[in-house]
Amino acid sequence: MRRDQMTYNDRIPRYYTAGEIAGADRIPELYAVTSHLVFSSPATLAYNSPGAEGFGVKRAGLAVPDSVMLIVSPGCCGRNTSSLSSLEQYRRRFFYLEMDETDLVTGRHLEAVPQAVKEITDSLEKKPSVVMICATCVDALLGTDWDRVCRRAEEEAGVRVRPCYMYALTREGTRPPMVHVRQSLYSLLNKRRRDSRAVSLLGFFAPVKETSELFYYLHLSGIRNIREISRCRDYAGFEEMAEANFNLVLNPEARPAADDLSERLGIPYVELSRFYDPDRIHRQYKAFFQVIGLKTEEEEQLWKSTSAIVDHFHKVRPGLTISVGESVNADPYELALALAGRGAIVKEVFGTVTEENRGYISRLAQTSPDTRLYSNQDPTMLFYEDASSDIDLTIGKDAHYYHPGAKHLYWNEDIQPFGYSAVRELYSQMEQILGTGNA
Repeated sequence: MRRDQMTYNDRIPRYYTAGEIAGADRIPELYAVTSHLVFSSPATLAYNSPGAEGFGVKRAGLAVPDSVMLIVSPGCCGRNTSSLSSLEQYRRRFFYLEMDETDLVTGRHLEAVPQAVKEITDSLEKKPSVVMICATCVDALLGTDWDRVCRRAEEEAGVRVRPCYMYALTREGTRPPMVHVRQSLYSLLNKRRRDSRAVSLLGFFAPVKETSELFYYLHLSGIRNIREISRCRDYAGFEEMAEANFNLVLNPEARPAADDLSERLGIPYVELSRFYDPDRIHRQYKAFFQVIGLKTEEEEQLWKSTSAIVDHFHKVRPGLTISVGESVNADPYELALALAGRGAIVKEVFGTVTEENRGYISRLAQTSPDTRLYSNQDPTMLFYEDASSDIDLTIGKDAHYYHPGAKHLYWNEDIQPFGYSAVRELYSQMEQILGTGNA
């Protein structure tokens, strides 16, 4: 039986190998959540649920300093936020407008939103910088025009109001929730005089680790003000991001927001990807330095020393077998490619296959064509059988769920690793977990 014809009743977890994906004309429906039931396994709950770890729509929507959020939803969706709102940094920042059955049918709840926003702003001692409206799948089905609703709320309350969508239904679309929330946040920026020595980092909702060499290279090129939304202490600091001479996009989900800023404010952008292969990092830095006019021999030395660390690690651990998950600070397929390219055996990857990462899978197929690619959200994952004896290390909380007996590295902290420093830290942590290895 073909894998795309297998069902829940077959009691076998579905997957495709890297070789099969590379040779396919299109991405199999297995990896599109709109083509089948969604299985919210314990593996996916770590990053899939509304009150999850990491930055989902709700935490991301509150990235702007002094902002608050109004969640417009049925009671069941609102209750999922309770664990998040209990955290000290989110106290008195979440408010709720509950929808009943009549609202679901008629959409009358939309008439109450402007007044609700006004009541929120009037109740707070300090006027919020912006009120984010978090909408759920109900309004996706109703086809609500949230931009119009937010404009009415702004007029009623005299405060900035922006929408963000917790629409699971649009996750596979052209503007998924985490892409839209970035556009919504950066739409608040207004045109300002550009500073030739300023750059804004777009992409993450937590700061890039200060140990990243990226900061050193930017300073070396003459940049004095490096701004990130997560480091802005107040709204005035956030507004200064509009002074950037150029934006640096570190996550592809921020690309549409950077396009908007380029068109609206005239701020160009350069995109840098997060890689775990030192050779890819080296090639990217060389291209970036040409753009910003930087010449330095230090980058090549760092490339060689990082490559030496990676090569030594794999040399003393021939045949290291790894399972890679998607709840990691990496593109799981680029990470799998980087590991397999140095000699590790990447038995499986848990993740969603997209056009964005299909290139990595095609290259992975050249080195490791039998690597299995599973979808965490496919219901047949109920029948995944642990074979921890075959796995030396799991990377990612979801991979650890499937192999509880294996050694594991979560690699999913809020603070974001980037560049050579990310590679060195990753290998340092793997070294600590696995031990010294066999020379």
